[in-house]
Amino acid sequence: MSFGKRKASTHFKTLAQVDVPQGRSGKHKQIVSTIVSDLDNLAEGSALNVPLAELGSSKEKVRSALNRATRKAGRNVATASDSNSLYVWNVKKP
Repeated sequence: MSFGKRKASTHFKTLAQVDVPQGRSGKHKQIVSTIVSDLDNLAEGSALNVPLAELGSSKEKVRSALNRATRKAGRNVATASDSNSLYVWNVKKP
C-alpha cells in the first residue's frame, strides 16, 4: 500500500494565493474615497454637496458604501439628500 501524496481533484479553478485580491475594491471605491478625502478638508459647520449625477450609482448604494468606509475608519459622518444632491458632513464625537 502506498500512502504518497496524491492530488485531489477540485471542482473549481485554482490559483496561487499571491494572486488572490486582498481588500475590497468595490465599484463605489472611487466616489467614496473622493468624499472621504474632501471630508478631511471640510471646514467645521460645512457640508459637501455631491450632485447625484456624479455618483455613478444610486444614492442609497453610495450612502451604504460610505457608511461602511467611515465606520471602518472610526469616523462619524452624517448624510442627507434631496432630488439633486447627496449632502455629507463630519459629526463631532460626543
